[in-house]
Amino acid sequence: PPSRAHTQYTHTNTMSMITAASGARRCSLAWFRNDLRVHDNPQLLEAARLAEANVIPVFIFDTRIFQATLPLTGAPKTGIARAQFVIEAVQDLRANLRKLGTDLVVRTGHPEQLLPEIAKFNVDLVTAQGEVCYEEVKVEKKVRAALPATTRLQTFWNASSLYDISDWPEIHTLPGVCTTFRKHMEATKSVAHTVPAPTRLNPLPSGLEPGNIPSVEELLGSQYSIAAQRYQADDARRVLGFKGGETAGRARVQYYLFDSDLVATYKETRNGLIGGDFSTKFSPWLVHGCITPRHVHEQLKRYERERVSNVSTYWVVFELIVHCFFRFAALKYGNKMFFLSGPRGRRDVAWDGDPSTFGAWCEGRTGVPFVDANMRELASTGFMSNRGRQNVASFIARDMRLDWRLGAEWFESNLIDYDPCSNWGNWAYASGVGDDPRENRYFNVCKQAKMYDPEGEYLRLWCPELTNVPTTYVFEPYKLGETEWHTYDGLEAYPRKPIVKVFGRAGGGKGKGKG
Repeated sequence: PPSRAHTQYTHTNTMSMITAASGARRCSLAWFRNDLRVHDNPQLLEAARLAEANVIPVFIFDTRIFQATLPLTGAPKTGIARAQFVIEAVQDLRANLRKLGTDLVVRTGHPEQLLPEIAKFNVDLVTAQGEVCYEEVKVEKKVRAALPATTRLQTFWNASSLYDISDWPEIHTLPGVCTTFRKHMEATKSVAHTVPAPTRLNPLPSGLEPGNIPSVEELLGSQYSIAAQRYQADDARRVLGFKGGETAGRARVQYYLFDSDLVATYKETRNGLIGGDFSTKFSPWLVHGCITPRHVHEQLKRYERERVSNVSTYWVVFELIVHCFFRFAALKYGNKMFFLSGPRGRRDVAWDGDPSTFGAWCEGRTGVPFVDANMRELASTGFMSNRGRQNVASFIARDMRLDWRLGAEWFESNLIDYDPCSNWGNWAYASGVGDDPRENRYFNVCKQAKMYDPEGEYLRLWCPELTNVPTTYVFEPYKLGETEWHTYDGLEAYPRKPIVKVFGRAGGGKGKGKG
């Protein structure tokens, strides 16, 4: 069975409407999920438009997300980095709603139990962002079933990706390759404009308490101590101090585009490894809905009009389309994305590696510096560069030949910018079980390290045991002779040999890509 059960989401906003009884003026409930913002939020705007009296903004910390473990690895489902980011985003959302005249109702528990209670405040409409994967849709279905017969649930897709689901109505015809999808969308579709935030909202109904936002320790419960074993909140090596919330997200877009002009060289710098400026770093704010792809696109087009339009500004749009593609692909493939055989149904791959080596991969103790540096960065900060993600995924699937879903779960636990569509879609792709025009794509991690970290600066930053190793050997210290190995101070603490024979074990089917 899949490690994380998912299913296809059928886009529908229909539910039989039962006329509300006469009496008190009716309220709307805006259920915030992965859309933690007031700008460009169609569900909030619609709730405000249709409410006779109050809009009741609600966010629920679902304990099935924050206090559970993952089935294959047993790791906390949500690590500290992401939990803290969400808490900050909810705090910012509450502050922004207060500026509009209302407040955010915050609860911890199960939405299908808590929302019907809040709906007793004369609510006849609940609005929410529609999701696409099983766990999220299952909760949505439970909420729909639990709401009073006089209350309908209406979901919205259109701000969560660059294109709306109506732009590709026959989802089963979605191409397996993103390039085909991108070319079609660019040629035939346009990106919708953002919508404004409401100008004013009435206060919460009398008697409805806003509630407290939990601390990260309270939110994660028993999982906190487990997650805290690896996460370092004050690690000075982190690329950026990611702060959750719409305010910080919009500020990051402003900085990367107009304040610094960094976007004008994005394509040249995007494969960097150290610091906050080599790439946009928009992803945590995008996946939690603090900003929308449409907002980024709109600001990019303004930048191109006012400053410069070049291959780098286009490449950010390209990345937004890729993000959109994986969301559409999750609709098409449903559970297939989460089976070992992947969307392609491949059963010709022998996942015959030693399961006992998985811990070394997680801890950054494989003996391969580029893998170890990236895995240590992830564990300590919740972030890993795109270049790093491709390489560590290739290594565990192609060289270690372990069940690729172990790696996908570890990312789910640790990433600050985790979302199921992009994470599982990219892992299936990197592991050879997703659609890829290059059969058996494979990354030579040492070659990649030399290409993107030629002086070994990143390796030494995250693997201090290698500090004194000369650049000639820092990428492959296992090639040192026994005498040389003991020459360099600190190196004894690093694994003497890689946990697997490095390179050349890629395969499963015919052909072999190179990277």
